[in-house]
Amino acid sequence: MSGASASLAAPGERPRTGALAAALRNPRVWFGGIVAALLLLAAIFAPLLAPHDPLQQDLMLGQLPPFWVEGAEPGYPLGTDSLGRDLASRLIYGARVAVIVAVVAALAAAVMGTVLGLLAGFFGGWVDAVISRLVDIWMAFPAVLLAIVLVAVIGTGLEAVIIAIAVIDWTRFCRVVRAETLVQKEQDYVLAARTLGLASFRTLRTEVLPNVMPLLITLLTLEMGIAVIVEAILSFVGLSISSDEPTWGGLIAEGRQYIHDAWWIMTFPILCLIVVVLGFNALGDGLRRVLDPVMRR
Repeated sequence: MSGASASLAAPGERPRTGALAAALRNPRVWFGGIVAALLLLAAIFAPLLAPHDPLQQDLMLGQLPPFWVEGAEPGYPLGTDSLGRDLASRLIYGARVAVIVAVVAALAAAVMGTVLGLLAGFFGGWVDAVISRLVDIWMAFPAVLLAIVLVAVIGTGLEAVIIAIAVIDWTRFCRVVRAETLVQKEQDYVLAARTLGLASFRTLRTEVLPNVMPLLITLLTLEMGIAVIVEAILSFVGLSISSDEPTWGGLIAEGRQYIHDAWWIMTFPILCLIVVVLGFNALGDGLRRVLDPVMRR
Protein backbone atom coordinates (compact mmCIF):
# COMPACT_ATOMS: atom_id res chain seq x y z
CA MET A 1 0.00 0.00 0.00
CA SER A 2 2.80 2.40 0.86
CA GLY A 3 4.45 1.72 -2.47
CA ALA A 4 1.21 2.47 -4.30
CA SER A 5 0.76 5.68 -2.31
CA ALA A 6 4.26 6.75 -3.15
CA SER A 7 3.72 6.07 -6.82
CA LEU A 8 0.51 8.07 -6.78
CA ALA A 9 2.07 11.00 -4.89
CA ALA A 10 5.09 11.25 -7.14
CA PRO A 11 3.30 12.54 -10.25
CA GLY A 12 1.65 15.29 -8.21
CA GLU A 13 4.96 16.40 -6.73
CA ARG A 14 6.96 16.25 -9.94
CA PRO A 15 5.21 19.16 -11.70
CA ARG A 16 5.69 21.45 -8.70
CA THR A 17 9.36 20.52 -8.48
CA GLY A 18 9.74 20.86 -12.23
CA ALA A 19 8.01 24.25 -12.24
CA LEU A 20 10.28 25.55 -9.49
CA ALA A 21 13.38 24.29 -11.29
CA ALA A 22 12.14 25.84 -14.54
CA ALA A 23 11.55 29.16 -12.77
CA LEU A 24 15.09 29.15 -11.41
CA ARG A 25 16.44 28.47 -14.91
CA ASN A 26 14.34 31.12 -16.64
CA PRO A 27 16.33 34.34 -17.28
CA ARG A 28 13.09 36.37 -17.46
CA VAL A 29 12.15 35.30 -13.96
CA TRP A 30 15.64 36.13 -12.72
CA PHE A 31 15.66 39.58 -14.31
CA GLY A 32 12.14 40.45 -13.19
CA GLY A 33 12.73 39.07 -9.70
CA ILE A 34 15.93 41.09 -9.26
CA VAL A 35 14.24 44.30 -10.45
CA ALA A 36 11.24 43.73 -8.16
CA ALA A 37 13.51 42.94 -5.21
CA LEU A 38 15.65 46.05 -5.76
CA LEU A 39 12.52 48.21 -6.04
CA LEU A 40 11.14 46.77 -2.82
CA LEU A 41 14.44 47.21 -0.97
CA ALA A 42 14.71 50.82 -2.16
CA ALA A 43 11.19 51.52 -0.91
CA ILE A 44 11.68 49.88 2.49
CA PHE A 45 15.16 51.21 3.24
CA ALA A 46 14.82 54.61 1.56
CA PRO A 47 15.87 56.55 4.71
CA LEU A 48 19.05 54.48 4.90
CA LEU A 49 19.87 54.45 1.19
CA ALA A 50 19.11 58.08 0.32
CA PRO A 51 22.21 60.27 0.76
CA HIS A 52 20.11 63.39 1.51
CA ASP A 53 16.66 64.50 2.56
CA PRO A 54 14.64 64.42 -0.69
CA LEU A 55 12.82 67.64 0.28
CA GLN A 56 15.89 69.63 1.33
CA GLN A 57 16.46 72.60 -0.98
CA ASP A 58 19.62 74.53 -1.68
CA LEU A 59 19.35 76.96 -4.57
CA MET A 60 23.12 77.35 -4.62
CA LEU A 61 23.34 73.70 -5.69
CA GLY A 62 20.60 73.83 -8.32
CA GLN A 63 21.00 71.70 -11.47
CA LEU A 64 24.26 70.04 -10.50
CA PRO A 65 25.19 67.40 -13.11
CA PRO A 66 25.81 63.67 -12.39
CA PHE A 67 29.16 62.59 -10.98
CA TRP A 68 30.76 61.79 -14.35
CA VAL A 69 29.99 65.21 -15.87
CA GLU A 70 32.24 68.20 -15.36
CA GLY A 71 30.95 70.47 -12.62
CA ALA A 72 29.56 67.68 -10.44
CA GLU A 73 29.56 68.03 -6.65
CA PRO A 74 30.71 65.20 -4.32
CA GLY A 75 27.80 63.70 -2.42
CA TYR A 76 25.31 64.18 -5.27
CA PRO A 77 25.95 61.16 -7.50
CA LEU A 78 23.06 61.79 -9.91
CA GLY A 79 23.05 65.56 -9.63
CA THR A 80 20.32 67.85 -8.34
CA ASP A 81 17.08 69.35 -9.64
CA SER A 82 16.29 73.02 -10.22
CA LEU A 83 15.80 73.62 -6.48
CA GLY A 84 19.02 71.92 -5.44
CA ARG A 85 17.33 68.73 -4.17
CA ASP A 86 19.35 65.55 -4.49
CA LEU A 87 18.05 63.60 -7.49
CA ALA A 88 19.22 60.19 -6.27
CA SER A 89 17.35 60.64 -2.98
CA ARG A 90 14.19 61.73 -4.77
CA LEU A 91 14.37 58.70 -7.07
CA ILE A 92 14.78 56.37 -4.11
CA TYR A 93 11.86 57.88 -2.22
CA GLY A 94 9.83 57.84 -5.43
CA ALA A 95 10.20 54.06 -5.39
CA ARG A 96 7.97 54.03 -2.29
CA VAL A 97 5.07 55.48 -4.24
CA ALA A 98 5.71 53.05 -7.10
CA VAL A 99 5.67 50.03 -4.76
CA ILE A 100 2.52 51.11 -2.90
CA VAL A 101 0.63 51.73 -6.12
CA ALA A 102 1.92 48.58 -7.81
CA VAL A 103 0.97 46.29 -4.92
CA VAL A 104 -2.23 47.82 -3.56
CA ALA A 105 -3.83 48.93 -6.82
CA ALA A 106 -2.97 45.69 -8.63
CA LEU A 107 -4.31 43.57 -5.76
CA ALA A 108 -7.53 45.59 -5.60
CA ALA A 109 -8.06 45.26 -9.35
CA ALA A 110 -7.27 41.54 -9.16
CA VAL A 111 -9.78 40.89 -6.37
CA MET A 112 -12.59 42.78 -8.10
CA GLY A 113 -11.95 41.26 -11.50
CA THR A 114 -11.39 37.73 -10.21
CA VAL A 115 -14.61 37.61 -8.20
CA LEU A 116 -16.71 38.89 -11.09
CA GLY A 117 -14.88 36.70 -13.61
CA LEU A 118 -15.42 33.56 -11.55
CA LEU A 119 -19.12 34.32 -11.13
CA ALA A 120 -19.61 35.07 -14.82
CA GLY A 121 -17.75 32.02 -16.05
CA PHE A 122 -19.12 29.51 -13.56
CA PHE A 123 -22.79 30.46 -13.39
CA GLY A 124 -23.29 31.73 -16.95
CA GLY A 125 -26.78 32.81 -17.97
CA TRP A 126 -27.96 36.25 -16.88
CA VAL A 127 -25.04 36.60 -14.44
CA ASP A 128 -22.57 36.21 -17.30
CA ALA A 129 -24.61 38.51 -19.54
CA VAL A 130 -24.77 41.34 -16.99
CA ILE A 131 -21.08 41.16 -16.04
CA SER A 132 -19.94 40.83 -19.67
CA ARG A 133 -21.99 43.87 -20.75
CA LEU A 134 -20.57 45.83 -17.82
CA VAL A 135 -17.05 44.91 -18.93
CA ASP A 136 -17.81 45.94 -22.53
CA ILE A 137 -19.17 49.30 -21.43
CA TRP A 138 -16.26 49.93 -19.07
CA MET A 139 -13.65 49.06 -21.70
CA ALA A 140 -15.22 51.45 -24.21
CA PHE A 141 -13.63 54.37 -22.35
CA PRO A 142 -9.91 55.16 -22.87
CA ALA A 143 -8.17 53.89 -19.73
CA VAL A 144 -5.86 56.85 -19.07
CA LEU A 145 -8.58 59.41 -19.79
CA LEU A 146 -10.95 57.60 -17.44
CA ALA A 147 -8.26 57.54 -14.74
CA ILE A 148 -7.75 61.29 -15.06
CA VAL A 149 -11.50 61.91 -14.84
CA LEU A 150 -11.88 59.64 -11.79
CA VAL A 151 -9.00 61.29 -9.92
CA ALA A 152 -10.35 64.73 -10.81
CA VAL A 153 -13.74 63.74 -9.37
CA ILE A 154 -12.48 61.87 -6.30
CA GLY A 155 -9.69 64.33 -5.55
CA THR A 156 -5.93 64.13 -5.78
CA GLY A 157 -3.88 61.93 -3.50
CA LEU A 158 -2.40 58.46 -3.40
CA GLU A 159 -5.67 56.87 -2.29
CA ALA A 160 -7.49 58.40 -5.26
CA VAL A 161 -4.83 57.10 -7.65
CA ILE A 162 -5.13 53.58 -6.24
CA ILE A 163 -8.93 53.65 -6.47
CA ALA A 164 -8.80 54.94 -10.04
CA ILE A 165 -6.38 52.23 -11.18
CA ALA A 166 -8.37 49.47 -9.48
CA VAL A 167 -11.68 50.71 -10.90
CA ILE A 168 -10.21 50.84 -14.41
CA ASP A 169 -8.13 47.66 -14.60
CA TRP A 170 -10.49 45.12 -12.97
CA THR A 171 -11.90 44.44 -16.45
CA ARG A 172 -8.61 42.88 -17.58
CA PHE A 173 -8.75 40.32 -14.79
CA CYS A 174 -12.46 39.74 -15.24
CA ARG A 175 -12.24 38.84 -18.93
CA VAL A 176 -9.28 36.50 -18.56
CA VAL A 177 -10.60 34.78 -15.42
CA ARG A 178 -14.04 34.35 -17.00
CA ALA A 179 -12.52 32.66 -20.05
CA GLU A 180 -10.39 30.36 -17.91
CA THR A 181 -13.32 29.52 -15.63
CA LEU A 182 -15.39 28.50 -18.66
CA VAL A 183 -12.66 25.99 -19.49
CA GLN A 184 -12.14 24.77 -15.94
CA LYS A 185 -15.80 24.19 -15.12
CA GLU A 186 -15.99 21.55 -17.88
CA GLN A 187 -13.13 19.55 -16.41
CA ASP A 188 -13.70 16.21 -14.70
CA TYR A 189 -12.75 17.46 -11.24
CA VAL A 190 -15.53 20.07 -11.29
CA LEU A 191 -18.05 17.52 -12.55
CA ALA A 192 -16.96 15.17 -9.77
CA ALA A 193 -17.40 17.93 -7.16
CA ARG A 194 -20.89 18.61 -8.43
CA THR A 195 -21.70 14.90 -8.38
CA LEU A 196 -20.59 14.76 -4.74
CA GLY A 197 -23.04 17.56 -3.95
CA LEU A 198 -20.56 20.37 -3.19
CA ALA A 199 -22.17 23.80 -3.15
CA SER A 200 -21.40 26.04 -6.12
CA PHE A 201 -19.48 28.65 -4.14
CA ARG A 202 -17.46 25.97 -2.36
CA THR A 203 -16.63 24.39 -5.71
CA LEU A 204 -15.50 27.79 -6.98
CA ARG A 205 -13.34 28.40 -3.91
CA THR A 206 -11.78 24.97 -3.46
CA GLU A 207 -11.70 23.57 -6.99
CA VAL A 208 -11.78 26.26 -9.68
CA LEU A 209 -9.89 29.12 -8.01
CA PRO A 210 -6.72 27.09 -7.23
CA ASN A 211 -6.50 26.08 -10.89
CA VAL A 212 -6.97 29.68 -12.04
CA MET A 213 -4.37 30.96 -9.57
CA PRO A 214 -1.26 30.46 -11.80
CA LEU A 215 -2.87 32.64 -14.45
CA LEU A 216 -3.80 35.21 -11.80
CA ILE A 217 -0.21 35.41 -10.55
CA THR A 218 0.98 36.18 -14.06
CA LEU A 219 -1.73 38.80 -14.61
CA LEU A 220 -1.03 40.39 -11.24
CA THR A 221 2.66 40.77 -12.06
CA LEU A 222 1.89 42.40 -15.39
CA GLU A 223 -0.69 44.68 -13.76
CA MET A 224 1.93 45.98 -11.33
CA GLY A 225 3.92 47.40 -14.22
CA ILE A 226 0.79 48.98 -15.69
CA ALA A 227 -0.11 50.53 -12.33
CA VAL A 228 3.35 52.12 -12.04
CA ILE A 229 2.95 53.66 -15.51
CA VAL A 230 -0.56 55.00 -14.77
CA GLU A 231 0.61 56.58 -11.50
CA ALA A 232 3.53 58.20 -13.33
CA ILE A 233 1.11 59.65 -15.91
CA LEU A 234 -1.15 61.02 -13.20
CA SER A 235 1.87 62.49 -11.39
CA PHE A 236 3.05 64.02 -14.64
CA VAL A 237 -0.22 65.96 -15.03
CA GLY A 238 -0.32 66.87 -11.33
CA LEU A 239 -3.14 64.55 -10.25
CA SER A 240 -1.25 62.26 -7.89
CA ILE A 241 0.23 63.18 -4.52
CA SER A 242 1.54 66.61 -3.56
CA SER A 243 3.98 68.10 -6.05
CA ASP A 244 6.59 68.45 -3.28
CA GLU A 245 6.63 64.70 -2.61
CA PRO A 246 9.02 62.80 -4.89
CA THR A 247 7.37 60.71 -7.60
CA TRP A 248 8.90 59.54 -10.84
CA GLY A 249 6.14 61.15 -12.92
CA GLY A 250 6.56 64.41 -11.05
CA LEU A 251 10.31 64.36 -11.67
CA ILE A 252 9.70 63.82 -15.37
CA ALA A 253 7.26 66.75 -15.46
CA GLU A 254 9.80 69.00 -13.73
CA GLY A 255 12.70 67.81 -15.87
CA ARG A 256 10.77 68.52 -19.06
CA GLN A 257 11.12 72.24 -18.35
CA TYR A 258 14.91 72.00 -18.13
CA ILE A 259 15.62 69.31 -20.70
CA HIS A 260 18.16 71.46 -22.57
CA ASP A 261 20.02 72.70 -19.48
CA ALA A 262 19.69 69.72 -17.08
CA TRP A 263 18.83 66.60 -19.08
CA TRP A 264 19.46 64.29 -16.10
CA ILE A 265 16.42 65.52 -14.15
CA MET A 266 14.13 63.97 -16.75
CA THR A 267 16.33 61.12 -17.97
CA PHE A 268 16.89 59.20 -14.74
CA PRO A 269 13.22 58.86 -13.70
CA ILE A 270 12.38 57.75 -17.26
CA LEU A 271 15.09 55.09 -17.02
CA CYS A 272 13.69 53.97 -13.65
CA LEU A 273 10.22 53.59 -15.15
CA ILE A 274 11.53 51.67 -18.16
CA VAL A 275 13.58 49.24 -16.05
CA VAL A 276 10.76 48.62 -13.54
CA VAL A 277 8.10 48.06 -16.21
CA LEU A 278 10.41 45.79 -18.21
CA GLY A 279 11.19 43.89 -15.00
CA PHE A 280 7.53 43.31 -14.12
CA ASN A 281 6.73 42.32 -17.72
CA ALA A 282 9.67 39.91 -17.84
CA LEU A 283 8.66 38.40 -14.50
CA GLY A 284 5.07 37.97 -15.66
CA ASP A 285 6.11 36.45 -18.97
CA GLY A 286 8.58 34.13 -17.27
CA LEU A 287 6.00 32.97 -14.72
CA ARG A 288 3.50 32.37 -17.51
CA ARG A 289 5.96 30.13 -19.31
CA VAL A 290 6.72 28.27 -16.09
CA LEU A 291 3.20 27.94 -14.68
CA ASP A 292 1.32 27.29 -17.91
CA PRO A 293 1.42 23.50 -18.43
CA VAL A 294 0.91 23.85 -22.19
CA MET A 295 3.85 26.24 -22.65
CA ARG A 296 5.95 24.21 -20.19
CA ARG A 297 5.62 21.18 -22.45
